[in-house]
Amino acid sequence: MPIILGLESSCDETAAALVGTDRTILAHRLAGQEAAHRPYGGVVPEIAARAHVEALIPLVEAALGDAGMTLDAVDAIAATAGPGLIGGVMVGLVTGKALAHAAGKPLVAVNHLEGHALSPRLADPSLRFPYLLLLVSGGHCQLLEVRGVGDYRRLATTIDDAAGEAFDKTAKLLGLGIPGGPKVEALAHEGDPRAVPLPRPLVGTGEPHFSFAGLKSAVMRAVESGRWRDADIAASFQQAVVDCLVDRTRRALAVAERPSALVVAGGVAANGAVRAALEMLASGHDLPFVAPPLWLCTDNAAMIGWAGCERFEAGLVDDLAVPARPRWPLDPAAEAVRGAGVKA
Repeated sequence: MPIILGLESSCDETAAALVGTDRTILAHRLAGQEAAHRPYGGVVPEIAARAHVEALIPLVEAALGDAGMTLDAVDAIAATAGPGLIGGVMVGLVTGKALAHAAGKPLVAVNHLEGHALSPRLADPSLRFPYLLLLVSGGHCQLLEVRGVGDYRRLATTIDDAAGEAFDKTAKLLGLGIPGGPKVEALAHEGDPRAVPLPRPLVGTGEPHFSFAGLKSAVMRAVESGRWRDADIAASFQQAVVDCLVDRTRRALAVAERPSALVVAGGVAANGAVRAALEMLASGHDLPFVAPPLWLCTDNAAMIGWAGCERFEAGLVDDLAVPARPRWPLDPAAEAVRGAGVKA
């Protein structure tokens, strides 16, 4: 059984994992940076990169120790090569290159988004291609047909901000700190989701694209007005995001080419209200609903290791000249969306 060492360092989580092609996670080690970034109310790229430098090799050594293995027993090294904060991406990719070169192992440069896109297959062996994926995280909000390893058709993207970014901004406006998504969700349980009139950008429009900038601005005005309880703002905001995601995904289902399942992945996929609403949507279309376990939704090295397994078995390995990329679309052939910025 081939075993892949996965490395993840695209944002503020440093992680190393050993994953087998039979879907066995032999070891996983992760170091967060919440305390370092808390004083700034968000992730500071320079601080994140320095923390990755300090943490990554000790995590690799610890993961190998947990699995009772040496680097020589690994079949390939998979490292996130983008997209993400370029300093952190470079740390992980250069480390992966050094380990691959030193041990004489193949290198697999993994697109972080592909890690998310394939992570449901790590958790659910029955999930088959093609499936419709809602990839929803702090930096990305897309609907994709996942046709195979390295084969993606983008149906929709955000024209401005991602849903996870909106959660983080709302948390900051409400003084909740980081990580924003879980804190907003927890507060929303105490509020009324119908209390605050908030917009649902692009809901009902023909193309299944997303927009969350206007919703962020509306939350800011609601907070500044002082008219509503924080819990009601959080609950109303979360419901607005859910309504947008469901409406846009419903539209994508109408144009997708016979998906085997509706799948959600990415950090926002850990949100209980989002998962419940999408599961109901899938049921209404007689489709299985697949979501990774909560810990696989947020950034981790197991999903990078698994994407490395899938690519390694498909013969998709890279040479040591492969670059780190701050932006790296899964569907390079997708047309630019009118009004969309660089994140699309």
